[in-house]
Amino acid sequence: MAPNLDSYFKTVDDNADHFIERLRQAVAIPSVSAEEERRPDVVKMGMWLKEQLESLGAHMEARDLGKQPGKEHLHLPPAIVGSYPAKKDDSKRTILVYGHYDVQPANLSDGWNTEPFKLSIDDKGRMYGRGSTDDKGPVLGWVNVIEAHQKAGVDFPVNLLMCFEGMEEYGSEGLDDFIIAECKPGKFFADADAVCISDNYWLGTEKPCLTYGLRGCSYYSIEISGPGQDLHSGVFGGTAQEPMTDLVRVMGTLVDTNGRIQIPGIYELVAPLTKEEQGLYENIAFTMDNLYESLGSKTGIFDKKEETLMGRWRYPSLSIHGVEGAFSAPGAKTVIPAKVVGKFSIRTVPDMEPHEVDQLVYSYVNEQFKKLGSKNKLNCYLQHSGKWWVASPKHWNFTAAAKAVEKVWKVQPDLTREGGSIPVTLTFEQATGKNVLLLPMGSSTDAAHSINEKLDRGNYITGTKLLGSYLHYVAEEPMKE
Repeated sequence: MAPNLDSYFKTVDDNADHFIERLRQAVAIPSVSAEEERRPDVVKMGMWLKEQLESLGAHMEARDLGKQPGKEHLHLPPAIVGSYPAKKDDSKRTILVYGHYDVQPANLSDGWNTEPFKLSIDDKGRMYGRGSTDDKGPVLGWVNVIEAHQKAGVDFPVNLLMCFEGMEEYGSEGLDDFIIAECKPGKFFADADAVCISDNYWLGTEKPCLTYGLRGCSYYSIEISGPGQDLHSGVFGGTAQEPMTDLVRVMGTLVDTNGRIQIPGIYELVAPLTKEEQGLYENIAFTMDNLYESLGSKTGIFDKKEETLMGRWRYPSLSIHGVEGAFSAPGAKTVIPAKVVGKFSIRTVPDMEPHEVDQLVYSYVNEQFKKLGSKNKLNCYLQHSGKWWVASPKHWNFTAAAKAVEKVWKVQPDLTREGGSIPVTLTFEQATGKNVLLLPMGSSTDAAHSINEKLDRGNYITGTKLLGSYLHYVAEEPMKE
């Protein structure tokens, strides 16, 4: 039976200005995890979040994650964990939610139209500020949910476990080991029945979605070196074998103009497309014009929606990112670099095992370099990797969320995968052994990580209604795997 949420919805609407003020206070704390001088602000943001939840009666703890690897003079920001209600109700299900309270760097000089750490709202209800959509708005959505239930006098439907981190934008250092430890019997997250993460976005701007898959990412470097120091091309050009020339030739063999990876064996690792999965793409609210608008051009590879979405979500891609050690500033400089490092990544998908991809990459790059007959030296290595993730959208965690979306937004959600990576998703799935749902609040135009990041007022307030509704529906959804 569908829960009666009218009084909860009314309370969220009545407290909209209060919830926006909460977001304004959060955005004002410049919790940039990548900048050493901002580390105190990251900690300040975590403690502020802890206090917000404690004021509502939640049991909260700030857990020490130790020193930052490679920068031992820095302490990692604490993991803010909590439970609400403070005392567990054994008659109710337990839902674990995750978010992050750190943000990407931002400066007015980067091209922002407004001060990045001052929430500003335009006449269309767009709330601009760093962290508004990634991920402070969604994190505060859970705080708002607790407060709105209290003010509405509505019984809280689940035991809510919370895990909020302060290093997501800098690789989530220290978090994986913490999560794994806290999911063991008797530990903080041990009783979770399902997991919900709100740290992604709608595919478009009109229709909500539930996300059940993410691509992984394996990031590689190709280092080619020869001369003992940089050389003058007028003196040594034509007499020395040049690392940059070798690098360009090798990297030019990795992928073709239409994105087809040229490394033999890569596509044999990919899970075959089933008819059932193919059918999921037809009704998704996406058009080629959506792609062209995002690109700012009509330079897409495919002409059809289904092929485009599959190219983004369910097939691997290889992207070349840059060259270290080469001359890249404006103007002309006639230098022959002694050592260059080319960087590229492969977005991986089911069933690509990272170590198998590594071996194919190393073998191919070495083979291509050998063909050149160069006297320079090659070293190809992995910088970092995160594995792909896919869940069943038929799981009760997803079917409950779909009912909540329909209740709040009056439309069935699209079931989507994403081309990007959120490694903590896989960590939670493996550590808890339970289903993980990605339930986004923001839309595709929010510009997370970019200048002029924003969260629409409607997405924030109605998103708070959705998070609360989800808890009610997931509390009573029949537990069918």
